[in-house]
Amino acid sequence: MESTEAGLRPPRHRVSPRARAYWAVRALAGWLVPTAAQVIWMIADDADLGLHVVALVVTAVLAAAHVTVMPQWRFRVHRWESTPEAVYTQAGWINQERRIAPVSRIQTVDSERGPFEQIFGLANVTVTTASAAGPIKIHGLDRDTAQRLVDELTEGTQAGSGDAT
Repeated sequence: MESTEAGLRPPRHRVSPRARAYWAVRALAGWLVPTAAQVIWMIADDADLGLHVVALVVTAVLAAAHVTVMPQWRFRVHRWESTPEAVYTQAGWINQERRIAPVSRIQTVDSERGPFEQIFGLANVTVTTASAAGPIKIHGLDRDTAQRLVDELTEGTQAGSGDAT
């Protein structure tokens, strides 16, 4: 039996390679809190030193795996593409999603850079549509690419007629 379902290809563009380092630093920062809590607990309660050391080793192994694997995995998955007709994204690392928004439905296009993203020369683009599924977000673009994308999408939405609803 022949399938009539069309295949959906991945979007063409990857995010900036610098996003891997950014994601790794953010993940590492997240592991500092449980590690510090374990160290404080170990200092305050030295009765079960062996148990505390085992817990710290387990935390260190999990943190190392997360900081090493997650950025590489996300970089392979996260993609984006913009055409005159639509914006198309693929994101996630455990739960993955693909989203397509017709340019005619775009209501706003925003660019955002937090402090760490500025350090890494990265920016995020948020495309808001009338969809109940929420905005499409493209994380980890280099600044110039993000600005070009915002400019292109803004021009594309201005060229269309209607109220994007």
